[in-house]
Amino acid sequence: MKESLTNESLRKDPLLVLDHLSISFDTLKGEVQAVRDVSLSVQPGEILAIVGESGCGKTVTIQSVMKLLPKSARTKSGRILLDGKNITECREKEMRDIRGNLVSMVFQDPMTTLNPTIPIGRQITEAIRKHKKVSKEEAKKRAIELLDMVGIDDPEDRYYLQPHFFSGGMRQRSVLAIALALEPKLLLADEPTTALDVTVQRKILDLLLELREKTGIAIVFVSHDLGVVARIADRVAVMYAGKIVEIGTAEEIFYDPRHPYTWGLMEALPAFAKDNGRLQSQCHLLKVK
Repeated sequence: MKESLTNESLRKDPLLVLDHLSISFDTLKGEVQAVRDVSLSVQPGEILAIVGESGCGKTVTIQSVMKLLPKSARTKSGRILLDGKNITECREKEMRDIRGNLVSMVFQDPMTTLNPTIPIGRQITEAIRKHKKVSKEEAKKRAIELLDMVGIDDPEDRYYLQPHFFSGGMRQRSVLAIALALEPKLLLADEPTTALDVTVQRKILDLLLELREKTGIAIVFVSHDLGVVARIADRVAVMYAGKIVEIGTAEEIFYDPRHPYTWGLMEALPAFAKDNGRLQSQCHLLKVK
């Protein structure tokens, strides 16, 4: 099921619009259609979750917004509109100004983002000074403020520490600080809690909700964990084999799923039981918003 881009929804000025987007990879064995005719929109301040099994096209979809796909990828059709600007054909030089300033991304493993040899504070100030004309002292002050904002204790001291001194949760918070350094309008989070234990997962989710309240940032949250999605999402898009098969509010998806694949995802959850061919949901256990 595609999300219809009606005149009414367009009047609300969505921050992100994917309009019939199709992306393929050219391989030695031929064309692989990773994303097929995907249409969705994200409003300012909204949290949209994209869920589905591994390999369904979730990551490719959001990486296309950042233009981080490999050279073997090509956009076959469709448009990507970011804050009203069509970035589908934007070159790398233009994207350097867009990344960080308008949209940022957080990856699953923070160590793929962080340089293990450089202090965390310096990595944040580098992101700031690369885009803004500020002094070293101003950038340092901003970096410490960001570390404090994402919940790093003693930010003045930890500013000088390398990533190996940090726990997994603290590294992910540090990556969030880098992503938020230039005050983007949209944050793309690619399974940011998957590599963390359950208690740290909850803290990261609470932090994202708190940041949304403080800054008004919109978030696209990619995950295969419906329990995590139930806690954070305003709307949920279910993806299967490169297509959006169902999209709706979190309540609609969890309490009244319509597509057989969505039902299959629900059946995989311990919090759901099957009775006479119908799923008896216990969504209160997942604390659906």
